[in-house]
Amino acid sequence: MTWDDWFRRRMRTFFGPWDVEIEEMMKEMEKMFQESMKNFEGNFPKELVREYKTPDGKVRKEWGPFVYGYSVTIGPDGKPVIREFGNMKPSITREGKIALKEEREPIVDIITSDEEIRVVVEIPGVSKEEIQIKATENMVTIQTTDPARKYHKEVDLPDSVDPSNAKSTYKNGILEITFKRKGTKDSGIQIKIE
Repeated sequence: MTWDDWFRRRMRTFFGPWDVEIEEMMKEMEKMFQESMKNFEGNFPKELVREYKTPDGKVRKEWGPFVYGYSVTIGPDGKPVIREFGNMKPSITREGKIALKEEREPIVDIITSDEEIRVVVEIPGVSKEEIQIKATENMVTIQTTDPARKYHKEVDLPDSVDPSNAKSTYKNGILEITFKRKGTKDSGIQIKIE
């Protein structure tokens, strides 16, 4: 029994003699829904749409994964830091399409101390050979080459670092990159006031 059959049966039981009018209204709503889904499907990256045949010979479509979330932490200045993650954003483009990407933005946390900055990234399901990390003094870019689990994130660092001394580890889906802060410039010589 399909969803439509079940719903129609319930509607007839509930509404009785008005079932003809309600059935017409339901057909209109179903038609509008199918048109909306066709428009919606056209906005998906092809890599996120899969078709398969069921045992009864019907073709089914599967979309996704679609992920959106955010993490909130308190920064060193005491203010909240909000970071989004996932492959879709809660916005619509100028063309009326959902802001949807093939790659997911992973969850990122930045931990700072006086000497170093640690970037902790959750990228489960990939091997360390499939992870690429590029860093500058102010930013680190993380991406994966696994075609099934694509991740990409550019992280602005809170302070200048020395990328040549960076170290990283990857275990159980957690990538940690540790940067040494750039040495503070000479603070100058104290001058006595006479």
